[in-house]
Amino acid sequence: MTGPDQATTDDDAAELIAQLRELAGADPADVRQVVAEVLAALDRAAGGALRDHLPEAIRLDAGLGPATAARS
Repeated sequence: MTGPDQATTDDDAAELIAQLRELAGADPADVRQVVAEVLAALDRAAGGALRDHLPEAIRLDAGLGPATAARS
């Protein structure tokens, strides 16, 4: 079941994907760098919590290091 909030999120995601594809046409290495910088900034803003949700290859590519496995 989707609502207006989901549609907005989907539209935002589609727009971001289109922008990245446009940028990738110019130079895929530039896209990787931009994505790495954005992920690093988001991880800092989230207090390091974002890295726990990213695959290892992406974490390392973004320079985020290992996940911090939360254990209780």
